[in-house]
Amino acid sequence: QLQLVESGGGLVQPGGSLRLSCAASGFTLDYHAIGWFRQAPGKEREGVSCISMSGVTTNFVDSVKGRFTISRDNAKNTVYLQMNSLKPEDGAVYYCAAKRTIKDMCILDPLYDYWGPGTQVSVSS
Repeated sequence: QLQLVESGGGLVQPGGSLRLSCAASGFTLDYHAIGWFRQAPGKEREGVSCISMSGVTTNFVDSVKGRFTISRDNAKNTVYLQMNSLKPEDGAVYYCAAKRTIKDMCILDPLYDYWGPGTQVSVSS
């Protein structure tokens, strides 16, 4: 069964950090771009960051640039989202998603093939 599972969410104070993980099972992430998306209550889902299959190319939504980094370890079949200097507006359910690709690029659009169930991130004092 093809699955993505996120972990690492939780409650953190403003200015704090969290590292989210996205682990795949049932398939390898080698030929997939990986994206992180988030959805806060009452808001549309938005793309946060993505990473190409080699890891060379990354993209970030403007609101997280300079605070979030994305990386992947294909040997562990896992992608990470390091979130620093967290703000209350970063609070949301975070989803990872995988897109099959033959090009070493990534785009923050919703056209991804596999999605995880999400992990909650709350930022509050």
